[in-house]
Amino acid sequence: MGLFRMGALLKFIPYPVTVGFTTGIALIIFSSQMGDFLGFSLISPPAGFIEKLNAYREHLVELNPYSVVVGILSLLIIGVWPKVTHRIPGMLVAILLATLAVKVLNLPVATIGSRFGSVPNHLPYPHLPAISLALVKQMFSPAVTIAFLAALESLLAAVVADGMLGTRHRSNMELIAQGAGNIGSVLFGGIPATGAIARTATNIKSGGRTPVAGMIHAVVLLLILLFFGRYSALIPMPTLAAILIVVAYNMSEWEQFSELLRGQKSDAAVLLATFLLTVLIDLTVAIQVGVLLATFLFMQRMSSVTEVTIVTDALVDPDEVEVRDISKIEVPAGIEIFEIYGALFFGAIERFKDAMRSVEKRPLVMILRVRHVPSIDATGLHTLDELVDAMRRRGVTLIISAANQSVRRAMDRSGFTERLGAENFCEDIFCALDRARAVIAEQDSKQ
Repeated sequence: MGLFRMGALLKFIPYPVTVGFTTGIALIIFSSQMGDFLGFSLISPPAGFIEKLNAYREHLVELNPYSVVVGILSLLIIGVWPKVTHRIPGMLVAILLATLAVKVLNLPVATIGSRFGSVPNHLPYPHLPAISLALVKQMFSPAVTIAFLAALESLLAAVVADGMLGTRHRSNMELIAQGAGNIGSVLFGGIPATGAIARTATNIKSGGRTPVAGMIHAVVLLLILLFFGRYSALIPMPTLAAILIVVAYNMSEWEQFSELLRGQKSDAAVLLATFLLTVLIDLTVAIQVGVLLATFLFMQRMSSVTEVTIVTDALVDPDEVEVRDISKIEVPAGIEIFEIYGALFFGAIERFKDAMRSVEKRPLVMILRVRHVPSIDATGLHTLDELVDAMRRRGVTLIISAANQSVRRAMDRSGFTERLGAENFCEDIFCALDRARAVIAEQDSKQ
């Protein structure tokens, strides 16, 4: 995506889709941590959201009050510590204090070591994974989804950093660096990672201003792995759950979620569809459906603003930008003028066809004024072709007036200009009326 300069394209992802799946992920993270927070013995809870809730309900009798207390105290430390200082993250302080308390007081609380065993203190040896065509087919869809999410999350983090620092990131280079980092990660058995909004904001609030801060972050994590890995086995699971609950809350975007729900119905529908599908079905399905639904609703909205109006007796246009005054020019008998406002694309074609069917009396010349048509697609061109054929069968001449360069270029490339005849393209309404009078005079002379 970075090499093909697609970084700027990600900003076209509808905002309700982004908020919907982000809030859905936050809810999934929150629900996945409740078992450790409450001290349940569920080592591998079900993946589904509803199934997970049912499993928690069945294990309520196992609730560990010590785990709940450690988790609540960890949440309090994380929430209060920023009032003391931003230099040291509250999450790190919560881990240190909770680990020390559980160890000294010998509390019956699950830790990383008791749950997963010893923590390695070295990097795995790099190796290339075994790749097969069957594996590529199986992993292609989730891989694309993960790459999309990683790119979107990283660029969102970059935008947040820009807002806090007053800088401007390079989106394509962000994607290239993200891809290179993830390729290097998987060679050591790692999983895909993204630029995290929470850690980026924490980094900046702690004084980080340059990429060196991120490099130091990575080096410190490496040192912790190599020299302090065995101590991380003592970290209580309720504390880790509390940290992830805070992360889920920070990424939930609940304020934006509620604002979108109160906004337009179409945006609320996209938001709820993406959110519910993320939580109940699958993230891949949620994004696909969310983007498709937003696209269809956008096309419907665009088609509703495309208008085709008929000019009857006189040309009266207070917004006219043409040099000559048209306010006193009357439309001669036998000429119908239609004005099109908005893009002439497949979503708006029915409105155009309805307007064409509304012509009660067959004119001798029909002028289509398209100066307010910014673009036209293949469906629009095909409909114009059909209109030309229908008009010719009825002995009516079609004239196109004031087509802009983009529309005219599309008509030239499709061959429509040649089929209609270059003489029936006019630069303004005056030229079109002169051409229409000439056509009528020619028909009269033949009679």
